[in-house]
Amino acid sequence: MNLKYFIVANPVADHGRVAPKIEEAQKLLTSLGLDFEIKQTEGPWHAAELSSEAARSGYDVVVAMGGDGTANEVLNGIMMAKEKENCRCSMGILAVGRGNDMAFGMGILGGLNEGCRVLAEGHTTSTDVGLVFVDHNTRGRYFGNGIGIGFDAAVGFEAAKMTHLHGFPAYVCAALKTLMFYYNAPHITTVCDGKKIDGHFIMISIMNGNRMGGGFMMAPEAINRDGLLDICIVEKAARPALLRLMLKFIKGTHTFSHLVKTDRARHIEVILEMESLPAHADGETLCHEGSHLKIEVVPESIDIVCSKRG
Repeated sequence: MNLKYFIVANPVADHGRVAPKIEEAQKLLTSLGLDFEIKQTEGPWHAAELSSEAARSGYDVVVAMGGDGTANEVLNGIMMAKEKENCRCSMGILAVGRGNDMAFGMGILGGLNEGCRVLAEGHTTSTDVGLVFVDHNTRGRYFGNGIGIGFDAAVGFEAAKMTHLHGFPAYVCAALKTLMFYYNAPHITTVCDGKKIDGHFIMISIMNGNRMGGGFMMAPEAINRDGLLDICIVEKAARPALLRLMLKFIKGTHTFSHLVKTDRARHIEVILEMESLPAHADGETLCHEGSHLKIEVVPESIDIVCSKRG
């Protein structure tokens, strides 16, 4: 069967570093004999619109070429098309962006050559996605990798400003800068499948994948096909303790810390009664001041083109 591929390329991803790779991708995909079309995005949410249209038009695979933000928009476009027309369309990722965390969690290696080879092989696997609603907004946003609330989101916003650094180093520098200037640990109630967890928390991560920020293993044991989301909550602590904890996040050993609470759930609520916090989904801004988030898992709702496991 000759599959039809629609490539959504974001030329401004990774501060414009993706733009010169688009012609290279065309040559690689042609040499591999793929039947494809490439369209470049022109602004925010354009990737979602292109992806939704392509899915409804009968393309077999819609591919995000860029970073996590591009992948998130493509995911949302495909899921919106599935909602409206129940179309069957797989998702691929050419992970050439900055963090590439969604691709990592879905078993897709970074780099153009490897990504094109995986697309040509055409192996797919079903994966869960998450759906988040902010402050009672009836229109939710899908995510493939994770939600960051509080410190995590502030780090992502700071990293986006660092045009002189690429990949994981940008997030490390942003985390250190945020640790110096951002210290907000309000009282938060989380409800995980009906179980309440109260306290003063500096950060809450809700993960479908394993990693955020290009190298912080927020949920090292997460499996994105188990019908559950992994929750990681960090309690209020002094800055030196948080710095030591940050190093443990890189190794994925933070789950042994007394400052960290973990859980798994299908339905999660995050409630702030007196304050608000920033939040992101797959690195894309959800809100700068959110007070009530509802998150749920949508089990095995999309097929991903990925490296063959085992």
